[in-house]
Amino acid sequence: MESLNLQLFLLINAPAHPDPLTLALAKGLAEGVIWLVPLFLTVGWLWGTEQHRHSMLEATAAGLGALALNQMIALVWQHPRPFMLGLGHTYLLHAPDSSFPSDHLTLLWSVAFSLCYHRSFRYLGMLLALLGLPVAWSRVYLGVHFPLDMLGAVVTAEISSWTLRRAAPLLLFYCYQPLQTVYHNLTGPLIRRGWIAE
Repeated sequence: MESLNLQLFLLINAPAHPDPLTLALAKGLAEGVIWLVPLFLTVGWLWGTEQHRHSMLEATAAGLGALALNQMIALVWQHPRPFMLGLGHTYLLHAPDSSFPSDHLTLLWSVAFSLCYHRSFRYLGMLLALLGLPVAWSRVYLGVHFPLDMLGAVVTAEISSWTLRRAAPLLLFYCYQPLQTVYHNLTGPLIRRGWIAE
């Protein structure tokens, strides 16, 4: 499996002198798409209904839970990044920490999968999930991940989103009202002006 991982990496990774447009596209995908996650979650909370906020809370918890799972995996099994092994070409600065699973894709896909569980946000979740594919390519192309890091991200993202979907009643019971109270205290003037939802 590791041999296949290395072969796939070398096949996808950028050459020594990559096309500037392809390199710019890869960097944009690798660093930019992830910002859609907090943007969608924030918009969904600020201008959504109570039901929408339930979905946003669940998706946020799924993302945080998946990242926590990744940290536990890294404690048990450290897998070096390609540049730590002197493999391929690297075009993106990154800390020399464990590569498996990809935190970037785990966050994106856990939120996407969580949104897919809700009818109101199914298409948005599918869009985010599909956007994860070129992001996965870009991070291998730029030399900071192996292909199997992306497979690991799919697994941890689905485990977390599936678990949080089933734990949603407890999550909402213990967390939703306190968050609503904090939200109202912080944004009261904006709510009264009608700029954001109550």
